[in-house]
Amino acid sequence: MENNVAVEENKDIISEAPQAEEKKVPAIELKGITKRFGEVLANNNIDLTLYNGEILAILGENGSGKTTLMNMISGIYYPDEGQIFVNGREVQIRAPQDAFDQHIGMIHQHFKLIDVFTAADNIILGDKLVKVDNRKILNGYFDNFKGEISTAKEARDAALSADNPEARSRIYTKYLIQRQRAYAKMAWKTAIVPVLRFWERRKFSYLARGRIKAIQHYTDKYGFDIDLSKKIYDMSVSEKQTVEIIKVLYRGAEILILDEPTAVLTPQEIRKLFEVLRKMREDGKAIIIITHKLNEVMEISDRVAVLRKGEYIGTVNTKDTNERELTDMMVGKKVDLNIERKDPVNVRPRLVIDHLTILNKDGRKAINDVSFTINGGEILGVAGIAGNGQKELLEGIAGLQKLESGKITFYNPKEDRPVTFYHNDIKSIREKAAKGMFHYPDGTPVVLKGKSIKEITKLVNDEQILYYEDEIIDLKDKKPREIQELGIKLSFVPEDRLNMGLVGNMSIVDNMMLRSYRKGKTMFLNRKRPKKLADDIIQELEVVTPSDQTPVRRLSGGNVQKILVGREISSSPKVLMAAYPVRGLDINSSYLIYNLLNKQKEKNVAVVFVGEDLDVLLQLCDRILVLCGGKITGILDGKTAQKDEVGLLMTKHIEDDSEIVKDDVQDNNETEEVKEDGTSEA
Repeated sequence: MENNVAVEENKDIISEAPQAEEKKVPAIELKGITKRFGEVLANNNIDLTLYNGEILAILGENGSGKTTLMNMISGIYYPDEGQIFVNGREVQIRAPQDAFDQHIGMIHQHFKLIDVFTAADNIILGDKLVKVDNRKILNGYFDNFKGEISTAKEARDAALSADNPEARSRIYTKYLIQRQRAYAKMAWKTAIVPVLRFWERRKFSYLARGRIKAIQHYTDKYGFDIDLSKKIYDMSVSEKQTVEIIKVLYRGAEILILDEPTAVLTPQEIRKLFEVLRKMREDGKAIIIITHKLNEVMEISDRVAVLRKGEYIGTVNTKDTNERELTDMMVGKKVDLNIERKDPVNVRPRLVIDHLTILNKDGRKAINDVSFTINGGEILGVAGIAGNGQKELLEGIAGLQKLESGKITFYNPKEDRPVTFYHNDIKSIREKAAKGMFHYPDGTPVVLKGKSIKEITKLVNDEQILYYEDEIIDLKDKKPREIQELGIKLSFVPEDRLNMGLVGNMSIVDNMMLRSYRKGKTMFLNRKRPKKLADDIIQELEVVTPSDQTPVRRLSGGNVQKILVGREISSSPKVLMAAYPVRGLDINSSYLIYNLLNKQKEKNVAVVFVGEDLDVLLQLCDRILVLCGGKITGILDGKTAQKDEVGLLMTKHIEDDSEIVKDDVQDNNETEEVKEDGTSEA
């Protein structure tokens, strides 16, 4: 019923292709496409058209069937029902090679490249090499051998018929030399045949060099900026994406599918990508783009197709709609797209990072001498191209990465708060009182000398002993369990949700228990609280799951993320660090997470938010820390920062390094010129 209402509400904006396009033959047409995975209906009777010379955006929530539908077009899945037409002709796409044969290419969100190969090597990878026919080669060698022996015999016959002994001797010697050369050639050529297979393998690198001109044709035609001889492991994310696009173009793709192409790009890189896509559209290419960023949909697409829960809702012309209407079509109800950012209240330092350096697994500086403060009552955003130290920074603070140097100081909010036995015992309370850390409610210092254990216990239970100021704790080289034992409530939503955050084979309830099972007082685990927490998270965050006993690995990526975020927030943390908490979530779920983070901020929690979408960072965060090459290139006020400004800071370190290299080259050239002249002012 809800779906029907939503369709009726948007009936005036849902349209088919323009009348001018109805006469065209679609580049791709889907009719009644249905795909099931067991009892799950991923796509149900989907109809879709894509025309040459247009960009079609596919929108939908998590689990709406977008990627499944595209995987059927690209040959990864095969539809259970329905027909696929390419240029008006019905085709059967059972494998990726079938898609290539139909000139269809898909650029996946996770790149399929070999790091140790160059760009050119990756682009031609899969090209068929000319096979070596050993029999044919040997037959050719024998034919040449017979010809040379025949020529030598003619020389011998001429020598035997000569009257002059000297001439006869000279010609006969020539015959012997020719015959010896023929046999030597034949022996050498026959011996080299077994190693031709080796040279066939070696031929790949030479093939890449030979195809550079063909590849260069596409880079020049569409304006790609790429060094084809550069290794993949030396490339930025946008360069890797460029290689993927050129790779499908090189294979003759006329229909391109891009899955979340702008997820980890800077604004400048997004603009370059859109310029390339517009040139392809002008060249007659048919392009499908899957993205959750509505502003980009409005900027680059010609039409928008919307899916919801595996059903086709409709297609609209981009010029005739807006972000609000598209969201309503996706979700089936009104959604508030505003991120409310209240002014921070009672902002106080919670974590102070001082000259922190962290090495990655290769021994390189992932974080290089960074210093900043994380305040309670505000959201600190961390911006940067993926792989510039975000992961190592959060893991270092959480105690999961060894620190090479620097300090991490935690200011535990204790001022005027009562002392408890939660992380203290009688001995530690006596020691802290002797240091003058406590006072009574009337402000007089606490002196426990001469008091019995019973008297001290009563004072603590009656909340008569209060802290003077926040407790200062050094977290350097502290493991996660040690941090927890110190009474520091630090929650961490890691980037790798299944390998670090949750246990895939365990149920939702069991994953809730990972944070609380040590608190049990007996040998038996109490499952009531974890079960209640799991049920609350499922209900509040709208997790789609058969039950709370379902193994987490069977849930979709978006639902796994909801489980992890919900569990970490439920522990009432003092510091909450979240790395890409909305990655893989649809727009409705994303805004739900943003609101949860804002609620934590209102509770005076220090929130660190690592994000990919700069628009969200600018709307949500009070301050934005920009990382590039493991260094801080700037800390900006979230209210006044500009998107382009953040984007430039995300590449500043790289650009600075390039300038240094250019200066060094220029200095070297000047030095060489001085040496050639043989003169110098010095």
